[in-house]
Amino acid sequence: MAWKPSEISDQSGRTFVITGANGGIGEQTTKVLAGKGATIVMACRNTAKAQEVADRIDGDVRVAALDLASLASVREFAENQGEFDVLINNAGLMNIPFSRTEDGFETQWGVNHLGHFALTGLLLDRIRDRVVTLASIAHRQTPKLWIDDLNYENRRYQRNLAYAQSKLSNLMFARELQRRLSEAGSAKRSYGVHPGVSATDLFARTETPLDKISKPFIRLVGQSPFHAAYSSLFAATDPNADPTIYWGPTRFMGSQGPVEPSPSTKLSQNRELWRRLWEESERRTGVSYKF
Repeated sequence: MAWKPSEISDQSGRTFVITGANGGIGEQTTKVLAGKGATIVMACRNTAKAQEVADRIDGDVRVAALDLASLASVREFAENQGEFDVLINNAGLMNIPFSRTEDGFETQWGVNHLGHFALTGLLLDRIRDRVVTLASIAHRQTPKLWIDDLNYENRRYQRNLAYAQSKLSNLMFARELQRRLSEAGSAKRSYGVHPGVSATDLFARTETPLDKISKPFIRLVGQSPFHAAYSSLFAATDPNADPTIYWGPTRFMGSQGPVEPSPSTKLSQNRELWRRLWEESERRTGVSYKF
């Protein structure tokens, strides 16, 4: 039978940090976990919007400022966190016009991957249980990982490929983190998951005419943000979830359906690229992991 959030056990006494929890999948993840008794830290750039969401949710829900486009903000957030159980790297941007973060990174790769890479590394010694990182079926759209030009310094910007590269990076990061945790003999776990396709605000920020028509179309082929949150919730709470499996829906080319082992590209399974991406991410962020 398909897994459902009703199977989540009582989460009282457990604390979850969720990035981008002020809307879409992050908001739904927050609601479910708070309803199970967990303490939630909503790590969001827009704290006013996040507080509005938090005020509508029953339970112990707190808001903290985190801008993944700023390594200074990432460091400040990390410095203010005590021990907690689960980090859910949920926040993201999709198919936006070219721009750079405060630290000079191409924004989609900088926010979706580098911001979460730095955040996880700075918090790893305070995470008691696991890390869940949201990738995407869009990782299939890139034919390669431009390891020598991840930051778009020597090639033409293509917003869809930039997004795909950032999501491929998320998946590779989750897998390499799990490999390194296992190698170090750590009981902590790292999961890569994908939510399928859902009509969240990601589809309304491209600054093109598609912003007005994409969400109604996505509702036809995808699933609700609540159902899209199943993958994150499963990986964050199920004691028997295998961290070496890429979890997500598999129906209609991965756009919807129950949480199952999901296929990924041969490229995403290249362990040498995992290593090189990790080393480049450490160099770019200045964050070195201690296992």
